[in-house]
Amino acid sequence: MQAASPPDPADALRHGSALEVFLVASKLGLTSFGGPIAHLGYFHNEYVERRKWLSEDAYAEIVALSQALPGPASSQVGIAIGLMRAGLVGAIMAWIGFTLPSAAVLVAFAFGVKEIGDISDAAWLHGLKLAAVAIVAFAVWGMARNLAPDKERATIAIIATILALSLETALAQVGIIVLAGLIGWKLFFSAGGGPDTHLPVSVGRNVAIGAWVVFFCLLFGLPLAAAAAESQALNIFDSFYRTGSLVFGGGHVVLPLIQREVVAPGWVTQDDFLAGYGAAQAVPGPLFTLSAYLGAISDPRPNGVLGGTIALTAIFLPSFLLVVGGLPAWSLIRRNPSFLASLRGVNAAVVGLLLAALYNPVFTSAVGSAEDFSIAIAAFGLLAFWKSPPWLVVAFSAIAAVVVDAV
Repeated sequence: MQAASPPDPADALRHGSALEVFLVASKLGLTSFGGPIAHLGYFHNEYVERRKWLSEDAYAEIVALSQALPGPASSQVGIAIGLMRAGLVGAIMAWIGFTLPSAAVLVAFAFGVKEIGDISDAAWLHGLKLAAVAIVAFAVWGMARNLAPDKERATIAIIATILALSLETALAQVGIIVLAGLIGWKLFFSAGGGPDTHLPVSVGRNVAIGAWVVFFCLLFGLPLAAAAAESQALNIFDSFYRTGSLVFGGGHVVLPLIQREVVAPGWVTQDDFLAGYGAAQAVPGPLFTLSAYLGAISDPRPNGVLGGTIALTAIFLPSFLLVVGGLPAWSLIRRNPSFLASLRGVNAAVVGLLLAALYNPVFTSAVGSAEDFSIAIAAFGLLAFWKSPPWLVVAFSAIAAVVVDAV
């Protein structure tokens, strides 16, 4: 009798229920503090080590895909795992479970800020701004060590910083990313490719192509529709969809793009924006749920729960479409030396964009005295050397600012 073939280790990933995916993702959404890099650690522990839904190599490939796509890396990893575990419904449930807890808290925070009224002089708000300085600085430091470790990539990062500070437009940021990709292709091209790892995907070719078509149709069609319809709801959807489509690096890199989309047209004040950014550090889940707060607190209407829902859906929709479209072809793309070389340049430019955001608006709007700098540097020390969770750093900064103001 012929021996039975060993079970495919991917079978556990391919067969599961959407409800199971939702429950596990909800647990992660309630407990995953610390930003996208920390989230990937939580995901690895839950999906690879504890539940063994996928192998180490498969998980590494999903992380690589998420870093190559624009949007929030940790959310895209969760969407990809949900997609492979329970199909398209599983992908949606993975996103809802991981995103809903922090989004609900931030919408509630927006209602609180509206109830309080003018908070521009509040000491606790100033503390949140100082916490943002420390958290973004820590993100720059960590990303620079990983994404710009040599003189060539460090130079790309520095040039990207200078260009971003000199050309303060969203279009300029896209140009910087494209230019860095071209430079990376010239500087880092080699004959070797990435690992040949097969990812089990239940999405058909037509569905994947359809996802790409919808992504680009919305990216180029929404601005035209918003201009023609003169609808604030459509304006919000367009702005947040475009942000989710163009921000590489995820996490804190979204700050300059989204700030220009909502503060420049007067939908959200700079103080309210930074208050929400600081609050987003104190809750678990993806930083992109800041969009729910911004949609809820914006003027004119729609705002509140409806505005928050529109903004939240719009900023995450590109990630969903890109993962569904990109996952089936990733095993082939990942082995392309030209793509890998360009990605190195793009990642270095992302460090530069984040460094520019650290200076303006984060540092310039928060640090105005020696006391401010002292609180910010102490918060940075808690993050970098004492390994304190971001929520504790936010609480420390707010309390310290209130104490300094009282004294």
